[in-house]
Formats: sequence, structure tokens, C-alpha cells
Amino acid sequence: MKKIKTPLMKSVRTKLRCGQEVLLSGTIYTARDEAHKKLTELIRRKKKLPFDLKDAVIYYSGPTPMRRNGLFGSCGPTTSSRMDKFTPILLKESLGAMIGKGRRSNRVRDLIKREKAVYLLAIGGAGAYLAKRIKSSSVLAFKKLGPEAIYKLEVKDFPLVVGIDSSGRSVYK
Repeated sequence: MKKIKTPLMKSVRTKLRCGQEVLLSGTIYTARDEAHKKLTELIRRKKKLPFDLKDAVIYYSGPTPMRRNGLFGSCGPTTSSRMDKFTPILLKESLGAMIGKGRRSNRVRDLIKREKAVYLLAIGGAGAYLAKRIKSSSVLAFKKLGPEAIYKLEVKDFPLVVGIDSSGRSVYK
């Protein structure tokens, strides 16, 4: 497995290949449907975002409530296609990678290729296992959204598979 770190620079992304297994370490941000809607509204209104999208990694996840140790019981991926309508504007803002599960639209695949981003797959149904790879977490934005808030996560050796590489190759094709 190849070890990679955030921020996920273009020089690293372009070397990743479809189907390759990777271990990601560093800062990632959770965001689901409602958080995506709010992020795209901020971009359209030219407002400051809660984090810099350049080379950032967004994890499509709505973690379970935090336990006493400040970490989640489960933090698995959600279906990525629900974010497809928001993805173009985020990729144009230099988002480096997205983590989720399932297919992406042809439009998103083409934009991933054009922007030299990557789509990474997390194991569905393994949220408790993945949560063990989270070393720290904090609510970053939109706290009222509960599990759909944006969380800043520090991960270590988070296991992923390259689902769509920066050349547009997809494990689903």
C-alpha cells in the first residue's frame, strides 16, 4: 500500500492509479448533503469558507455521536452520487480529493480528470473500523447540522482505494 499525506498535492494525485490501495494520513473534512449545499452557497456568494479547499480532502461521512474520549463510534462513507450536483463548484475551487462509496456521474468523472483530482473509496459497512483510524476530531462548521456538520478529522493510515484517478480511469468501468 502506498502511504499518502494531506494536503493531497497535485504532484501526488497524478501518480495515483485506479484500483491502487492507499493509506491516507493528515487532515480531512467530513461533509454530506447539507454541508455541501452550504459550502456551494458560500462560494457563489464569494464568502469565506470554513477551510481552504485547495488540495483538501472531503470525506462523505456523517459520523455517529462522539463518545467520552472525543472520538466517534462509527465514521463510515456515505453514497457519493448524492454530492455530484455540488462537486463541480468544489473541484473548480481546487479540491484535491473526495472519499466516499459508489459510482460517480460521467460529468464528475470528467471534471476529476480535468482538475487532476481523485476520488477515493472507503469500505462501506466498516465505519467502526474506520473510526479507529481517526486520531482527533472537532466540529469546524455548521454545528447545528449535527452529524452533517463539517468535522475536521486527523487520520492515520486511513485505508482507501483509488476509485477514479486523475486521468479519469474508474474502477466502475
